[in-house]
Amino acid sequence: MKVHQISANKLTFKQVFDILKEDYQLELSAEASHKIQKCRAYLDKKIERQEEPIYGINTGFGSLCDKSISKDQLGVLQKNLVISHACGTGEEVPIEIVKLMLLLKVQSLSYGYSGIQLVTVQRLIGFFNHGIYPVVYQMGSLGASGDLAPLAHLSLPLLGLGEVFYNGRKCHTKEVYDELGWQPIELQSKEGLALLNGTQFMSAYGVFSLLKIFRLSILADIIGAISLEAFDGRIEPFFDEVHQIRHHKGQIATAKRIRTILQGSDLINQHKVHVQDPYSFRCIPQVHGASKDSVNYVAYVFSNEINAVTDNPTIFPDQDLIVSAGNFHGQPLALALDNLAIASAEWGSISERRTYQLLHGKRGLPAFLVADPGLNSGFMIPQYTSASLVSQNKQLCSPASVDSIESSQGQEDHVSMGANAATKALRVVYNLERILAIELFNAAQALEFRRPKKSSPFIEDFVAAYRKEVAFIQADVVMYTEIAKSVQFLRDVPLDIPDALIEGI
Repeated sequence: MKVHQISANKLTFKQVFDILKEDYQLELSAEASHKIQKCRAYLDKKIERQEEPIYGINTGFGSLCDKSISKDQLGVLQKNLVISHACGTGEEVPIEIVKLMLLLKVQSLSYGYSGIQLVTVQRLIGFFNHGIYPVVYQMGSLGASGDLAPLAHLSLPLLGLGEVFYNGRKCHTKEVYDELGWQPIELQSKEGLALLNGTQFMSAYGVFSLLKIFRLSILADIIGAISLEAFDGRIEPFFDEVHQIRHHKGQIATAKRIRTILQGSDLINQHKVHVQDPYSFRCIPQVHGASKDSVNYVAYVFSNEINAVTDNPTIFPDQDLIVSAGNFHGQPLALALDNLAIASAEWGSISERRTYQLLHGKRGLPAFLVADPGLNSGFMIPQYTSASLVSQNKQLCSPASVDSIESSQGQEDHVSMGANAATKALRVVYNLERILAIELFNAAQALEFRRPKKSSPFIEDFVAAYRKEVAFIQADVVMYTEIAKSVQFLRDVPLDIPDALIEGI
């Protein structure tokens, strides 16, 4: 059994990927446990000796911040907070993202600035380690006072309430507690706020999207190179000298990757009749590279966020400070998520254009990439599907971060809408995966019409692996199954590529 220790050390995307993929268990480091207990002890003493209001600890919430709460009701206040805020609706959050929410919530609470009980954090770890995943809904967060509604659903099972997925089925939390002999957590002062004020819904969606896009970025370059070969494209637009004088890192890295992929190709080095390629081929470094640079910025934002304290109020035991501020506000994430969606959509947009160019019957390729066009429609309609996905991505890329709706009687008068940005961005990423799969479906088909000439060893091996799943199309067949197999291939194919291809994303 592999164990990941929650500590003050930076949580990396690679660690998150491994934790999710290889079913790690979580445990708190001794230092993290000490910090959590120290902060909790400080808060208990502070409440005992202070009569002045401390937001959310002995007051109401939001616009009810002027309502004082007696000391004997502080636990009830926190329990009521969790119950009343569980107002999510819409589709359920996928289990892998709920799992990621649990990890990120524990990480954020482990720094010792939240006033949480150690037993509460340990129960969240227990959920993760036992495969108990709270049922959370996608809609309901404004991405401002944290992801209140989604995190309330994540927290309900701590109280023995709500529903969870366990052993492959959805059931009431009480059933699982009875089976495991667990008792509900009795929340103490501040704990409801610590659980609900945070950005773990937005962060989980963002990190999950990034983990997919890191892979799709490499695949976009590989598939673009296959299309370039199938279209009998030119290598000159990928010469390093061209890109060095423009300086953009993503552009330089993309051109280098394409050159590396094409090393040893007969096709790329053969004499070309045409002088110039369309933009969708010639400008691969500029377009793919711009998206890479954008995603690297998004990764910077989320690397900060998953290693941050994002609840409120924030407690500083060593400074004897309890500060009500705004670390829960999702604006940095909202802007980054909108950026991620746009960058992903552009990868998809140029991919669909390459697919379109392959179908024209130009440069020695048959119309619609089938030997007997007319009798056979060939690859006519997969391009329609790709175009539909590209168009939907354009619609989904309308930015959420420029929107705001006043809430809580004006106390929360500017919100980020980062949660909507998060769910939209993931939809765009999934659409991109399908668009790239359709391009590969077309490019591999077109490449066969260049035989007996061969592409590079890397591309020949990649296409040979693809051919084990998706056969060359001789005459019209049911296409949707081939598209589905192409998508699955992109998810499963090992990216065993030269070191030069690992640079960037």
